[in-house]
Amino acid sequence: MTSDEVRQITDSRVLAAMAHPLRRRLMDVLKVHGPSTATSLAAVTGQAIGNVSHHLRVLGDCALIEEAPELARDRRERWWRLVSRSLQWSSGDFRDDPATAAVADAAESLNLDHHVQQVRTWFAAGDEEKAFWRDRTFAMDHWLRLTPDELRQVGDEINELLERWRHKPAPSDGERQTVFVFAYGVPGQP
Repeated sequence: MTSDEVRQITDSRVLAAMAHPLRRRLMDVLKVHGPSTATSLAAVTGQAIGNVSHHLRVLGDCALIEEAPELARDRRERWWRLVSRSLQWSSGDFRDDPATAAVADAAESLNLDHHVQQVRTWFAAGDEEKAFWRDRTFAMDHWLRLTPDELRQVGDEINELLERWRHKPAPSDGERQTVFVFAYGVPGQP
């Protein structure tokens, strides 16, 4: 059963495993669609089953996913699920060693690329799909003056808001669709 608790990543091998673009995508599919087989994940991602199976084993070896044997119809069928719904890491946890610091920096960069690609994919969507969502998508940015502790509090409050929406019952008058929402709060200068 997938845990709703946030898993703190402190092992650079786990961070490197989850930062791989296809592995990240597989984890996203499992997060959105729930437990799946390598065959169904290959169909969703457009990858070869053997390639998906390899990356599932890597994720499993790092305890990012686990088998869900109770879902199998026979001994040959293997189902996979996330171990934790949410992951987080602090680059500060990896600064003691230059090699692990490089892994953390690369993971943060790849994570940002992944987020930006989600938005770019939306921008490239067809007019028909965009018409359905017209005037409902959003982008925002703000310049705030905060202490480091206040920035952490802002992040916690945004996460609490998104978690409330994740658990909110579906309205009776419409079907929900998957929506990607992300936010960053980093020091910067205009």
